[in-house]
Amino acid sequence: MVFVKNSAKSFIMKIYNYLSLGLAFAFLVSCNPKNSTAQTQPEETENLPPVETRAANTDYKSAFEGQTRVAGMKTTTEYQVDKVATDLKRPWAVVPFSDGRLLITEKSGHMLIYSAEGEKIKTIEGFPEVDDRGQGGLLDVVFDPDFNANQMIYWSFSEKQADGKNLMAVAKGKLNEAAGKVENVTVIFRATPALDSDKHYGSRMIFDKDGHLFVSTGERSIIEGRVQAQDLKSGLGKIFKITKEGKPALGNPFLNNPDAMPEIYAYGIRNAQGMDLHPETGELWETEMGPRGGDELNLIKAGKDYGWPTITYGIEYGGQEIGTPPMQQKEGMEQPVYYWDPVLSPSGMAFYAGDAIPEWKNNLFIGGLSSQHIARIVIENNKVVGEERLLVDEKQRFRDIAYVDGKLFAVTDQGNLYRIKAK
Repeated sequence: MVFVKNSAKSFIMKIYNYLSLGLAFAFLVSCNPKNSTAQTQPEETENLPPVETRAANTDYKSAFEGQTRVAGMKTTTEYQVDKVATDLKRPWAVVPFSDGRLLITEKSGHMLIYSAEGEKIKTIEGFPEVDDRGQGGLLDVVFDPDFNANQMIYWSFSEKQADGKNLMAVAKGKLNEAAGKVENVTVIFRATPALDSDKHYGSRMIFDKDGHLFVSTGERSIIEGRVQAQDLKSGLGKIFKITKEGKPALGNPFLNNPDAMPEIYAYGIRNAQGMDLHPETGELWETEMGPRGGDELNLIKAGKDYGWPTITYGIEYGGQEIGTPPMQQKEGMEQPVYYWDPVLSPSGMAFYAGDAIPEWKNNLFIGGLSSQHIARIVIENNKVVGEERLLVDEKQRFRDIAYVDGKLFAVTDQGNLYRIKAK
């Protein structure tokens, strides 16, 4: 654009000059990639059709506009995807060390340390025996907030009981990397009661800013466990908030309720395999698998009931409706921020906390299992405003996702480790 100099010109030319400068400035700002955010997509990527085109399993009416099948998005920033490792065996979680290396759990009962380039560095042994049938095994892992000083890690696993039943347990121990083992192991929490099931352990964990540990547990899939998701005396189908010693966190909503487990933070959960804290607000977000349809993204609040199995947007795997009559909304029960029908089969998830890819800042990335893609979810004012499918051509079951230093890492059930970063 040519600017008109402001000397010896008429009043009209002065006005033209000011208008031109304003237009030029607006043009330069809009073209600067540093000003691109998740909430201000380039014009050509707005209002794309929803990414889901298949017929829904039900004709249930959503509770509000934008609760499902929002507009599609398309990333405009160039990024690259590298498959940096292909030799993992049933991985379940990937978490980054502060130096960028990765700690990966494998369901059979050990952990692995990998470099960011996909080089296997060390196998870590010494964990309690796990029941790795079905969906069980050694599951999630998190670093103590003071890990650099104390070398402590926490992990969830399916623990077999003396009567042959099992449950989700949380343990902690000191990581002795040099020796390739974990030491001084202590089980700090158990989600009772134990049941005879090999499914729906939940098991995602994350520390909050105060050093308290959020832990999810599923309702174990079978009817005996399903009904306990609404039972405050049961540890099934819940989000817990505990201390590093496994005690109820101070301020928990049911701490002084004699008819409730004091560790419970929220309830009415089906099978939560994804949790993360929003990078700016610190709020707890969760994904959980619904039945056939009705996978959910929830904003978890203290003391709230998230409805399962009383309300759901899904149906039984065999096609039957759930509940008599089936309900999708009920007073006193929380609505999902977003749901999928057909399913995403959501597992691990991570917020993109940096701006190496500016339009991804504060976006949520969710691993899809049966859907075989990573879902990029754009959130604005606690509502989903856009969705994109990534890595569809890889045809992988994405089990977990981690963010570190401008990069995303993902592990798949097929044993691959992916790295996604800006070009």
